Amino acid sequence: MAQDKQKQTLDPNTEDEQTKQFLKGQNTLRDFIAPASLFIDPRYAQVGSQYTRTLYLMTYPRYLTAGWFAPIISLDYTMDISMYLYPMDSSQILKILKTRVTRFKAQIMANREKGRTRDPMLETAYKDAERLRDELLQGTERFFQVGIYVTVYADSFDQLEEYVDEVDNMLQNKMVYSKPAFFQSEQAFKTSMPMLKDQIQVVNNLNTSPLSTTFPFISATISSNKGILYGINRHNNSLVLFDRFSMENANEVIFGKSGAGKSYLAKLEILRSLILGTTIYVIDPEEEYSYLTEAAGGTFVKISLSSEQHINPFDLPEPQEDEDPEDILRSTIAELMSMLKLMLEGQNREDILTAEEESILDQALYETYATKDIVPGKDYTGKTVPTLSDLESVLQNMEGGENLSIRLSKYTSGSFAGFIDKRTNIALDNQLIVFNTRDMEEELQPLAMFLVTHHIWKRMRRELKKRILIIDEAWVLMKHEATAQFMFSMAKRARKYYLGLTTITQDIEDFLESEYGQSILTNSSIQLLLKQSPASIDLIKDTFYLTEEEKYLLLESDVGEGIFFAGRKHAAIKVVASYSEDQIITSDPEELLEIEEAKREYQETSQANEEGAEEFSLDL
Repeated sequence: MAQDKQKQTLDPNTEDEQTKQFLKGQNTLRDFIAPASLFIDPRYAQVGSQYTRTLYLMTYPRYLTAGWFAPIISLDYTMDISMYLYPMDSSQILKILKTRVTRFKAQIMANREKGRTRDPMLETAYKDAERLRDELLQGTERFFQVGIYVTVYADSFDQLEEYVDEVDNMLQNKMVYSKPAFFQSEQAFKTSMPMLKDQIQVVNNLNTSPLSTTFPFISATISSNKGILYGINRHNNSLVLFDRFSMENANEVIFGKSGAGKSYLAKLEILRSLILGTTIYVIDPEEEYSYLTEAAGGTFVKISLSSEQHINPFDLPEPQEDEDPEDILRSTIAELMSMLKLMLEGQNREDILTAEEESILDQALYETYATKDIVPGKDYTGKTVPTLSDLESVLQNMEGGENLSIRLSKYTSGSFAGFIDKRTNIALDNQLIVFNTRDMEEELQPLAMFLVTHHIWKRMRRELKKRILIIDEAWVLMKHEATAQFMFSMAKRARKYYLGLTTITQDIEDFLESEYGQSILTNSSIQLLLKQSPASIDLIKDTFYLTEEEKYLLLESDVGEGIFFAGRKHAAIKVVASYSEDQIITSDPEELLEIEEAKREYQETSQANEEGAEEFSLDL
């Protein structure tokens, strides 16, 4: 009996059966990748909760342009695209072409003998066949049978119908016609799987040249023959070389979390734009552009309560030939109303200007200009403009203006006096001018930034030339309706004055949740998204219609990496600066300390060398 048991154990059939039973209890790769269920319908296949349908490409036009398949690949749908290539024997193809060429030529000669009108389609087919014969004989072309299948996935049947219709329409626009694989849903689904099993077998004859146009591995290129270098395209390592003024407008927005490289990118753009002769103005609330200004020979203007540099908001731009002085005066008063509302309205409800007070303030502004003989319908060229103190005096003598005068006195003789009640002593005659508002009280930051922006906007009317205005930390202006509205107005009108407005912000939620922020974004042809925080990434994704891959790209990007949008094109970008540029534009505190230490050591060495040279001279 023991011998029988031993024989049973050694029986190979018994061992195989036991192995099979054992393996049934083991999870394999197939178990992990298999869907929960599979339902086959003549019109679709349902894989788990996903509905799928496969289209096979049936006919192609005579010419296929490079990248014709790119719009399909770039669709933000879940799709599987399978391409089956079957090489064909060139000698067999040459025999077939020889027969066809002979037939075409005979038909053409017969038409001529019978005096028939020539057939352009027949002659074109003859020339194409002859050219293909030559290329096959020379080995520059090969012949293939090609099957291309597009399997579309959707969450519902209705959505599947919508997606399939869009794909079919896009193919038809390229003169490529497709058909759905009805009654072959299972075979079509298997064909689209990476198993190298073509169970549909719908193929077309294509030689190498048209086949190469279907090459699926594409990446967006954003480059032009002129402009500045923004960075490296992370898809294909090409250069992102672009001229923002070649777009319908030259406005630009830069979004990113703190430390993502927003100011670094802006300073790099400034350096490279200066080389092309562009005039640049910068509103700098954190004094990040001081060293750049010094290195580039620009003008650094400090706006603060104790500063000796002042801007008078009542300044009027010189009218051009096609401008009416009355329109300029009215426009300036409207902008002054926005500024005064920002000054006079506080956080408390009782500080909000009433309709009556706004009317009094509007009338007072006209009377203030009238005290300097500046009235509508009269040329004001060469006349002295009023100041804020003049407006205060007018309000004091107006019925209902006493309260406004008292509230305004804080800026003329109170704690905030000194920066807005003086005549302008700043010249905008340098190629790079940076306005620094870091030392301004936090409460006055929006007012200071608005004052500078308003001043630059007025001065740009004098001469039409290429300019860029960069507003860093623009969310400060977006917090107040009056300043946000002015920003939006400037974004819409900037193109008329050959201006590119650059808006930089890290507080993306506040910026995009404002109706004016959304409008500024809409009126900006260039958008740069750098590294984002998880708190704001969903808002960014919905606003810019990002894919899941692009969403995670922004979350995982390093400093200076992100996505560059130029009109309808966009690509992942890495901002790259040369060593010299980096030394000028870096904002890294550690690097700045190293630069300052190197400068100090250089100065000490230079001074020691000079003293040694003097001692040597005295010894002689």
